[in-house]
Amino acid sequence: MSILEQYSVYLQLERGLSGNTVEAYMTDVTKLDEYCRAHGIDIIHASQDDIQEFLYELSRGAESDELRQICARSQARVLSGIRQFYRYLLYSDTISEDPTQLIDAPKIGQHLPEVLTIEEVESLIAVIDLSVPEGQRNRAIIEVLYGSGLRVSELVNLKLSNMYIDKGYMLVEGKGSKQRLVPLSDEAVKQLRFWFLDRAHLDIKPGNTDFCFLNRRGKQLTRVMVFIIIKRLAEIAGITKNISPHTLRHSFATHLLQGGANLRVIQELLGHENLATTELYTHIDVQYLREEVLRCHPANQRK
Repeated sequence: MSILEQYSVYLQLERGLSGNTVEAYMTDVTKLDEYCRAHGIDIIHASQDDIQEFLYELSRGAESDELRQICARSQARVLSGIRQFYRYLLYSDTISEDPTQLIDAPKIGQHLPEVLTIEEVESLIAVIDLSVPEGQRNRAIIEVLYGSGLRVSELVNLKLSNMYIDKGYMLVEGKGSKQRLVPLSDEAVKQLRFWFLDRAHLDIKPGNTDFCFLNRRGKQLTRVMVFIIIKRLAEIAGITKNISPHTLRHSFATHLLQGGANLRVIQELLGHENLATTELYTHIDVQYLREEVLRCHPANQRK
């Protein structure tokens, strides 16, 4: 096997990473490998200067059709993927020094993603046409995404065998194949039961019988299709924000925090390893902060 193939096997078998994560890592390393080959360099022996020049070209996107211009956040992600590759080479004694060790990642500001108001979530639900075959499925999807804060990959991979509807929770497989128990809201349970009635009439294809959400052809619903569903509903509802399934996850966390939920509880529900990730993920608008100060600070309690 080539060194890249060995690395892919390492990520899957030894690190136990999900297919999507492995694909992302391999995409970054493959870009570097293509650059090295074009410049007569063996990726194993690439120097710090070689990698910095690669990152520079990646940011410019001027010297190769394969290298398109990307933002600082994406550059930082690519560098992170490349670092992992060279750490693997160190781990396997293929190299003796890490050429990425002294490379600084580009500085990026904190990005606060879009969040829907409660009224906007309700408007998203209100425009779902329950008279069409996929209507009830889409309603259940919105309730699970917003009511439980799932990632879209977690949603499409939900298994019926891991859903305990009567008890109001489900077993979700997150990043790195890590599992966690996630509660289902009463409304999500109600809409899922309705969807299961419709689902029972589908001609389900072999290998898809355990997936919760299916398309009209009886196959597992894809992430891309969920993106399209959310975008279409937002357009019909007149929501001008640039939203995606992840927006509902962020809205779930933000609304919980605004309602007084403990940050560590939200961390557990979202499946974040580090609390710092949750702190960046759950942003509260300035107006809400002001209202909390007025309500809680003793200086505002004086008559």
